[in-house]
Amino acid sequence: MDNKKTNRAALIGAAFLMATSAIGPGFLTQTATFTGSLGSSFGFVILISLIMSAIAQLNIWRVLCYSGKRGQDVANELLKGLGYFLAALIALGGLAFNIANVGGGALGFNALFGIPDKIGCVIAGLLAIVIFLSKQAKSIVDQVVKYLGAIMIVVILVVMFITQPPVGDAVRNTFVPSASMNSLFPAILTLLGGTVGGYITFAGAHRLIDAGVTGEERLREVNRSSVMGIVIAAVVRILLFLAILGVVVKFAGINLSTPAENAGIVSEAYSTGYNGISNPAAYAFLVGAGNIAYRFAGLVILCAALTSIIGAAYTSVSFLKTFHPSIEKNENWWIIGFIAVSTLIMTILGGAAKLLVLAGAVNGLILPISLGVCLVAAKNKRIMGEDYRHPTWLFVLGIIVVLVAAYVGVTSLGNLANLF
Repeated sequence: MDNKKTNRAALIGAAFLMATSAIGPGFLTQTATFTGSLGSSFGFVILISLIMSAIAQLNIWRVLCYSGKRGQDVANELLKGLGYFLAALIALGGLAFNIANVGGGALGFNALFGIPDKIGCVIAGLLAIVIFLSKQAKSIVDQVVKYLGAIMIVVILVVMFITQPPVGDAVRNTFVPSASMNSLFPAILTLLGGTVGGYITFAGAHRLIDAGVTGEERLREVNRSSVMGIVIAAVVRILLFLAILGVVVKFAGINLSTPAENAGIVSEAYSTGYNGISNPAAYAFLVGAGNIAYRFAGLVILCAALTSIIGAAYTSVSFLKTFHPSIEKNENWWIIGFIAVSTLIMTILGGAAKLLVLAGAVNGLILPISLGVCLVAAKNKRIMGEDYRHPTWLFVLGIIVVLVAAYVGVTSLGNLANLF
């Protein structure tokens, strides 16, 4: 009975770990930034990213959990040294993400309590470190990401009802966007990187491998857990987009990234709670629903930041285990060190909002490589065994995602400067 409860907790925890990693402070900032510039057409970007992330997750979780091997080990078995390259790439991308996630924690503390950003960075980092000081860290992670994820959903839902977005227009533009494809491509790249790029794709699968949920007999549970994570992430993405869209439509011409430019658009009554820190998502909540919603936004961003700090550090270190046995033996201390370094860099650097968007774009370039590795492995009997059969439809869709992600990544690199 205890094993069943433990496995159930791991399955739910893996789903929330993946989902909350995908809907971190980077996604909140990206959504506010792009909804402000693309309006209802951003729904199309969300739809494409949801479809592509679902295909990527289902492929990767299935291959890793069936084989019981982490991403870097699968890559090493395909080609000696490839796993080390992939591990280094994802760990570096995870560090970039985590630096930004710590900055996201500072944004949350600032909107919630008015705490200065550097102090907020330190507090966010310390809160995440405390979890990994426990010997039961992985069980605590399963619970923390679940409850913080639930808080985010409830708060965003409340604000969405207050801002009253044009749902019909959003649905129409989600399938037939009015914005040009040239303006949508950079947003697709950035959102893909922020929601399924880099370490994020592997977060839930590596958690299940650590919990021993592997092999053919557990494949149905693995699929159920991955679908649960995809649905959770989808709900939050859609609700947040609608909540911010209500603000963008009501205050035409508003610039969420530069509130000082909104004189004459937003009345003084709506901007009294703003503290001057660049925080597009929180500012949207403030304008749309007042000072209380601004504090709510701080809570959402803080929850997103803490879960993403945990997810980035945990998954990045799970890739580093390949380099030396001592890393696996002292896993918690490596995770603590990873968080501490991220916190120190963010405290010195600053500029969290822009770094969050850039980290997503850079990590989007990792997706074609990581998914490609798993697709090749799916057809390799030495890795998967003689009896394994990968669904043809999932394999074909996976190839399409690799090609699209690679194309979007390469063609959009030159346009990233426009984000700033």
